[in-house]
Amino acid sequence: MKKYVAEFIGTCTLVLLGCGTAMLVGCSSEQGSGYLLTALAFGLTIVGMAYCVGNISGCHINPAVSLAVLMNGGMTASDFIGYLVSQCLGATVGSALLALIFGLGAVTDKTGGFGSNGLAGVNGSVVAGLLVEIILTFIFVMVILGVTSKKAGHGSFGGLIIGWALVLVHILGIGLTGTSVNPARSLGPAIIAAINNNTAPLACLWVFVVGPLVGGALAAVVYKFLESEK
Repeated sequence: MKKYVAEFIGTCTLVLLGCGTAMLVGCSSEQGSGYLLTALAFGLTIVGMAYCVGNISGCHINPAVSLAVLMNGGMTASDFIGYLVSQCLGATVGSALLALIFGLGAVTDKTGGFGSNGLAGVNGSVVAGLLVEIILTFIFVMVILGVTSKKAGHGSFGGLIIGWALVLVHILGIGLTGTSVNPARSLGPAIIAAINNNTAPLACLWVFVVGPLVGGALAAVVYKFLESEK
């Protein structure tokens, strides 16, 4: 149970700080400061959570990561389901806290949808959006699998490497899809946006569920092949 609580806290924090920063400063690629601040917020949150709950749950806080770990034999199916539920609940609660904070403070949400993902940056193309999410998730999960491999020997620097990898994929992805690479991170804001009468994020939500899961699964298969001694 403690593992699931840790995943809940980690995912809630990721959405609260990452999406919260996007809501506050905006993500316009023309005005790069908000763009970079949002990328840093997501990456640095991962760094903090890796050293906070990493020793308890492994700090997946992402269903795509948990799927890759499951496929490579690092967790049981029952634990995967527990992680998945905890992550989605954490993301939804994190978004609800943002709705409360921004609502009570009458602060303008500069993303228009609680930091939810969308296809505006790829001109509404579902195929392009899926491709972006698959590729970015593949890269991110490959880094995680490499860093956490028993053969890696990165020691206490693993959390830093993973966090900066997330910053990197956000720098490319924010202007295209808002960068999900995490189904739970997309689900929470979309649900709270819909409750607040903005159902647009729900229309393309499946892209940000399927894309990251496919990317994570591909990373698991490719990394297992690369690491195999056969």
